[in-house]
Amino acid sequence: MNEVRIISGKWRRRKLAFPSRPTLRPTPDRARETVFNWLAPWIDGARCLDLFAGSGALGFEALSRGAAQVTLIDDDPAVIAALQASARALDAVDCTIRRSKALDFLRSDESTWDIVFLDPPFASDWLERTLLALEEGPRLHPKSIVYVESSAHDLPNLDRWQKVKTTRTGDVQSTLVTRRD
Repeated sequence: MNEVRIISGKWRRRKLAFPSRPTLRPTPDRARETVFNWLAPWIDGARCLDLFAGSGALGFEALSRGAAQVTLIDDDPAVIAALQASARALDAVDCTIRRSKALDFLRSDESTWDIVFLDPPFASDWLERTLLALEEGPRLHPKSIVYVESSAHDLPNLDRWQKVKTTRTGDVQSTLVTRRD
């Protein structure tokens, strides 16, 4: 098992265990710290969706920093088991964990989210496909924020989104976007 730590909030320094998977790479601490500093005005009381939960670092960090509710989505049974173990260890009662493919979840769930985390495996088309599904569906309200994480060498097309903030940490490009008016 691998581990990643929660950076700040009520679970600061707590560690999350996750299985080794070739496509699972948790958001680096420095990138996560930057993103959550950006999200500070929106995180308190937010309803968050982490569509490619993996280690759970983004979702549990959001809860640690004051989000009201987080839903973690992943389709790997071992990852789901690790997320459930982390939620139990943290006593994360406002955390929902669902085993599903991201697009299947978006097709079946009618919820509206304040913050959506999109951190799919690099070198896949999942980012473009989930951005399109979020743009076309009723999952976002006018003030919703979407965190997009991608390889700095394979950037997604964000022309149909309004960029709020962007930064690069090594090979990781982190961008906050909202729907265009």
